[in-house]
Amino acid sequence: MKSFFSLILVVTLISSLDMVGCSNSSGSIATTRAIGTIKFADPGWDSIRVHNEIARTIIEEGYGYKTELLPGSESASLFAISTGSMDVFMEIWTGGYPEQYGSAIENGDIIETSVNFEDTRQGLYVPTYVIEGDPDRGIEPIAPNLKSIHDLPEYWELFKDPDNPNKGRIYGAIPVWNADKVFKEKMKNYKLFKSFNYFEPASHTALNTSFISAYKSGKPWVGYLWEPTWIAGLYDITELKDAPYNDKDWLDGYHTEFPSQRLTIAVQNRLPEQVPEVFEFLSNYSTSSVITTDFLAYMKKNNTTIREAAVWFLKEYEELWTTWVPSDVSEKVKAKLK
Repeated sequence: MKSFFSLILVVTLISSLDMVGCSNSSGSIATTRAIGTIKFADPGWDSIRVHNEIARTIIEEGYGYKTELLPGSESASLFAISTGSMDVFMEIWTGGYPEQYGSAIENGDIIETSVNFEDTRQGLYVPTYVIEGDPDRGIEPIAPNLKSIHDLPEYWELFKDPDNPNKGRIYGAIPVWNADKVFKEKMKNYKLFKSFNYFEPASHTALNTSFISAYKSGKPWVGYLWEPTWIAGLYDITELKDAPYNDKDWLDGYHTEFPSQRLTIAVQNRLPEQVPEVFEFLSNYSTSSVITTDFLAYMKKNNTTIREAAVWFLKEYEELWTTWVPSDVSEKVKAKLK
C-alpha cells in the first residue's frame, strides 16, 4: 500500500513539473518554482522539527516559496526523498542505516547538501544520581559500579518493570525509529531479555514523560536517550558504555556503541535545478549539537512551540544563519521577525 501511494506521489510530482515549465524572455526553460510546494520530512522528534521550522521560515519569508511537512518514519522519509515524493530531510541519522543511505547517495537518488551537525551520542542512559547520587536532593548512589550496558543484569531489580516485577524494564526507542530495531537486536544479542523487558513508548512524549517522572521522584530509570535533546540540556544524565564502535561488529548484530553520527541534510535529486537558490541555502546550513541542545532546552524551559523556538534561534543566532543566505534574503526574514 505504501509503495502504491508513493508511486502516485511520484507520478503526480513529475506531471506537475512537466506542466509548469515555460520559456522565459531569453528562450530558456524556467525551472524555478516548478517544484510548487517544498515538502519537508517530519519523522517526529523535536530537533528535526525545529530545524524544519528554521529552514521553512527562511524559505517562505526569504525566498517566497510555499512549504509543508509530511510525517513518516525515518526509513519511509528516506525512501520518499529518494523517489522524489518528498524534497528535504533536515536531520538524517546516517549511522542507523549506512548501507541504504550510502547507496541512495551513490546511485544519485538523493543529494547530500551539508552536515547539519555531527557531535552526537545515543544509547542507554540513566540519571546520573543512580551512579553518583545527588547530595543536593539527599539521594545516595544506588548503583555506583554501574558503568556499562553489560552490567545491567546485575542491577535489574533496581529497574523493576511495574507490569512484571520479575524482570527489569528498559525504555526503548519509538517503534517507527531505526533505533528501535537496533535495540531489539542488542537486547537479544546481549541476552538482556533474560532479566529485562523491552518497553516501547507509544511516542516521543511518552518516553520523555517516563524519564521526567522518575527523575523528579529520584527513582532509577534506564532507557534510550540521545544527544542533542532538551533532556540532555536540562537534566544530568549518564550514558552506559558499550564496546567501542567498529563497522564489522556494528553491522553484525549491533555489538558496539552507536556510532557518533553525521546528521546530514539531503534532498531529492531534482531540487538543485528546480530551486537552485534554496539548494544553495541548504548547502550552507550547518549547526552543532550544542546549538541544537540550546534551542531544545529553551523550548522546554519556556514551554514554547516549535515555531517560537525557531524564531528564538533566528534572533539568538542571527550571526550564524545570515551567513547561509544572501543579504537580501536575510533582510526579508529579519523584517518578518520584528
